[in-house]
Amino acid sequence: MDLVATITANWNYLIVILLMMGGLFIVISQNNMVKKLVGLAIFQTSVFLFYITVGKVAGGTAPILMSYGKAAYSNPLPHVLILTAIVVGVATTALGLALVLRIHAAFGSIEDDEVLAMKADAGMPRSKRSRSSDPDGSDPDGGDPA
Repeated sequence: MDLVATITANWNYLIVILLMMGGLFIVISQNNMVKKLVGLAIFQTSVFLFYITVGKVAGGTAPILMSYGKAAYSNPLPHVLILTAIVVGVATTALGLALVLRIHAAFGSIEDDEVLAMKADAGMPRSKRSRSSDPDGSDPDGGDPA
């Protein structure tokens, strides 16, 4: 079987792989916390899509037993698990957005490198902080900014 036929027959797995790698790349490469949450949501969606495609049986129907002959049935368990995972994913995203809002309120930024720099600067003794790190330019010891 050639490569094109294999890809055409399994296009859903290709989409799952592309979504998963795209979401992972966004989470790793971005400094903005909201963009990281979007990447995490894309990654979660790829996992949902993977489980749904694995659970689908071609020509399968709902598992309702009829008196006539044998039929192919789709297992409903993966679909039920994905419904639960979607609820958990929405809750995780909502919690992440709430944390981003709190971080923005505390540090004034949602960029990872800026927040880490401010946090490291806050951990230094007051006498060693630079005047440029204070937002109003005032002396951290309470003196005049001049």
